[in-house]
Amino acid sequence: MYRKPVIELIRSRSSWRGYTPEQLAPELRTRIRDALATSGKGPFGNTARFSLLTREEVKDLDKIRLGTYGVIRGAHSFIAGAISSSRFCFEDYGYLLEKIILFLTELGLGTCWMGGTFNRSGFALAMGKNDKEIIPAVTPVGHPTTRRVLRDRILRFGAGSKARKPWAELFSLGDFSRPLSEADAGKYALPLEMVRLGPSASNRQPWRIVKESEQDSFHFILERTKGYFKTYQGSDFQKIDMGIAMCHFELSARDLGLPGRWETRNPGLSLRKGMEYTVSWIPE
Repeated sequence: MYRKPVIELIRSRSSWRGYTPEQLAPELRTRIRDALATSGKGPFGNTARFSLLTREEVKDLDKIRLGTYGVIRGAHSFIAGAISSSRFCFEDYGYLLEKIILFLTELGLGTCWMGGTFNRSGFALAMGKNDKEIIPAVTPVGHPTTRRVLRDRILRFGAGSKARKPWAELFSLGDFSRPLSEADAGKYALPLEMVRLGPSASNRQPWRIVKESEQDSFHFILERTKGYFKTYQGSDFQKIDMGIAMCHFELSARDLGLPGRWETRNPGLSLRKGMEYTVSWIPE
């Protein structure tokens, strides 16, 4: 799917809220639609169907405030996905849409995760969503402005878009009492760093990862942000964030020749209040 190293794409990806009037060229639209049609299944086996939609196809798009953090300006095209409501659907959706966003990054296009205030009914109508499906998040896609407007810079600052939590807060060795160092992470240090750099709703970074002491198995734990809504308009954003983290870890590991698989198993960890076990990465 990618011609460039995924690690390079993760480092270069950024959220854009301002877009130029330039429309997507027909050949770009074809490449995007081809990628959407072959997005595949998420790690938990759920599939999503994604559509590339124009502003004209989404009813009443101009009447609502787009985006969790502010207005999306100038975007003519959007990618929306529908997925059947089921266990782990949000994690799989986050994983699949982030794969697409990294592909769009490689094409030189701008994107911005939007999970909060957007016209779900308009997108649902444009996609022909059925009653069993949900639309957890969407993204604009287009040519970003060459410079961020003042409003965008303020919104990024308020959301802490450039700030990332330190390793010691996110990654542990054996249990939650011992921080994981980059030296202890060894060949998986770079995939973990790509997780740390990943986007998340309100930049909360709810992922916590515990490496087993004697082997390169990693347990992914969701730590709910205190006071942060669990669901909003039917979407669980922090579970979507976990899917994004899984995407970054897996694609980076495979780039480095580190094969593995996802398994749901009881890691036997003593979880703090607000923590939920998600999945484990098992090396092969």
